[in-house]
Amino acid sequence: MAEIKNDNPTAAKAMDDRMEKIISLCKRRGFIYPASEIYGGFANAFDFGPLGSQLKKNLKDLWWRRFVTEREDIVGLDSAIIQNPKAWVASGHVGSFSDPLVECKKCHQRFRADHLEEFENWFREIAIKTGVGAVNLTDEQKKMKVCPIDRHGHDFAEAKEFNLMFKTFVGVTEDSVSTAYLRPETAQGIFLSFKNVIQSTRIKPPFGIAQIGKAFRNEITPGNYIFRTREFEQGEIEFFIKPTTEESEKWYKLWLDEWMKFFLDLGIKKDNLTIREHAKEELSHYSSGTSDIEYSFPFGVSELAGVAQRTDFDLSQHEKHSGQDLKYFDEATGEKYVPFVVEPTMGIDRAMLACLVDAYDESDGTDGRQAGEVTMRLSAKLAPIKVAVFPLVKKEGLPEIAHGIATELRGLGIEAFYDESGSVGRRYRRQDEIGTPWCITVDFDSLADKTVTLRDRDTMKQERVAIKEINDLIISKLK
Repeated sequence: MAEIKNDNPTAAKAMDDRMEKIISLCKRRGFIYPASEIYGGFANAFDFGPLGSQLKKNLKDLWWRRFVTEREDIVGLDSAIIQNPKAWVASGHVGSFSDPLVECKKCHQRFRADHLEEFENWFREIAIKTGVGAVNLTDEQKKMKVCPIDRHGHDFAEAKEFNLMFKTFVGVTEDSVSTAYLRPETAQGIFLSFKNVIQSTRIKPPFGIAQIGKAFRNEITPGNYIFRTREFEQGEIEFFIKPTTEESEKWYKLWLDEWMKFFLDLGIKKDNLTIREHAKEELSHYSSGTSDIEYSFPFGVSELAGVAQRTDFDLSQHEKHSGQDLKYFDEATGEKYVPFVVEPTMGIDRAMLACLVDAYDESDGTDGRQAGEVTMRLSAKLAPIKVAVFPLVKKEGLPEIAHGIATELRGLGIEAFYDESGSVGRRYRRQDEIGTPWCITVDFDSLADKTVTLRDRDTMKQERVAIKEINDLIISKLK
């Protein structure tokens, strides 16, 4: 749940302004667009543009390589979005995957009852936008469920349970028999394929099954840009172990450590990351222990990823409801058991947002840039464009050389961009703003000595490099 760290209205406004600038840049430069914008948009739905889709793919590729390709104990899966609806009965989603919904009879806004403590943040946002100053709720007002529109009174209807799953119908009729659901999480597809994976790969515990995929939740109060949307992407691992508390605790701690290392490798600042262990009353019914990796977003501290000890709940439930034997048989010991599960999971969209927020840097004018100029200091591994190639002018063979360099880099799988529009200085600024780590300029000296100028985004230092050495140099920098 979001939590504003600073109650100072001036600080809150600065955080709000920073987020607005990031959102504006993302739309202007092609990272993230509002979905269906020509029809007025659609609540908290977004399209990832040319740069955003590449950035997101780079993030997913890094995740997959880190947790699947480079490990012997994890295999991949891509499960169906629409599964047999019985699976969601077994998992408990049909019966209990709901949030308490309340509606204010005055403003007719609907909210999650368990998020009423977020109203203070809501008020602050309204106060900042209307210029009326800071608004704070007393503890008594919070308990009274004060309406966000009329802070001195409330008229909330009785809370009702609201199931978060999107329903659809399979077949030609639209009735209870043909009802199906868009998956609200990727985890269950892994449990449903557990038996097949064991038989196909003969992998032994401890081992994991990983997948990246879309999930769908009919959130009552989506918001904060791409942080909480109704359609989102997860990177999830179900890690199967022997059913002991000792094994569960060991892997629980190891996976928390793995998450932290991964986020730091993405370039996220350590100071913005914290681990928060759930109190007993917060735990899901299946969890014996859960911790969140939280990130300090401009709008508050909120969950980025998590690790849960799911015990044997999921496999036992599916075994019970399907009538299938989902136990693992250890041929070496003759032991047969339902494995415990430790689940590391993260939001791909949230991780992408954290990377964008951390990368956004506005110059104060002391670093060689003009005050206010923006540099997106994205990790080179994540940057949607790795190298931009410029001819100094559009004549005398310089464009041909620049095109040739860009084409060779692309042939090596390195995202390269050719640009010949405007002054070189202006081209540098455009690339800084989208996070391109290196720029190559082909000038008249290139015709004589076969060298080019290589510019570094962060230091702005320039060096002459032989054209024949460019490919190997960029590859080495990326490694």
